Amino acid sequence: MPISSSEPSAPGSTAPAGFVPVESATPGAAPSPLYVVGDVHGQYGPLLATLAANGLVDADGHWSGGTTRLWFLGDLTDRGPDGIGVVRLVRRLGGEAAQVGGRVDTLLGNHEILLLGSRRFGDELIDLPAGARSFRTTWQLNGGRDSDLDALTDDEAEWLTERAAMVRADDFLLAHSDTVAYLDYGDSVEQIVAALRAELVDGDAPRWWECFRQLTRRHDFRGEDGVARVAEMLDTLGGHQYVHGHSPIPEHLAVDPSEVTEPLVYADGRALSVDGGLFAGGPCLVTRLPYRAAAR
Repeated sequence: MPISSSEPSAPGSTAPAGFVPVESATPGAAPSPLYVVGDVHGQYGPLLATLAANGLVDADGHWSGGTTRLWFLGDLTDRGPDGIGVVRLVRRLGGEAAQVGGRVDTLLGNHEILLLGSRRFGDELIDLPAGARSFRTTWQLNGGRDSDLDALTDDEAEWLTERAAMVRADDFLLAHSDTVAYLDYGDSVEQIVAALRAELVDGDAPRWWECFRQLTRRHDFRGEDGVARVAEMLDTLGGHQYVHGHSPIPEHLAVDPSEVTEPLVYADGRALSVDGGLFAGGPCLVTRLPYRAAAR
């Protein structure tokens, strides 16, 4: 039988400790396949089906991708029915992939910060220029599910808090949000990862809120200045293409989510969006890099 989304958490089932912010092949060796997944938002069933369709899990939901690297780009929870089931699936697949030389992991999205902030600070009011707000109320207004918050364990919360904000894999810069705000935390992938992690480990509610606010920014790579902005990110942090989720492709193209069939290449090819708007009826995009758009 396929493994249920309600399977127990598996402490220590992630890739080996010691995050490496830059993944690269051994000199002279071909890199292992690299896939990315856009925002899942609790859609456990469609995710599992799409992973199976790409040969990354078998009929029972176990890892079958060998040495493949699979990076989720954040926003595993909220809006959909089984966010914690998605978290547990990613953790378990991480452990199974590590056993055969592969890797499965997730980056930190703004909804991870929102969920964890709701758990940690609840209804504590945070004084902001636009008025006092709490994490829990903001989380609820943005699709937070009480079932996710109730099911999240201490161990799972700690694991999510420790996820990296970005990674450079081969010649791709992977991050959740399409924003230059990451550069406020450093001018290297290593610095950004360390700075955001420190804020979430040691920070109070206002500092957490600032992290949430920064990672909620979007659309910096659109418009007439978009190419220059994404070029600044890539020139500073490395990589030839910036790969992100966060901003749904249907909103970018102003189309119904059902019309989206593939990732979106934009900003003169320097940016790739893989958020198909799954929670709104768009596709679950599990994308192999480098991505080559279908011929039209």
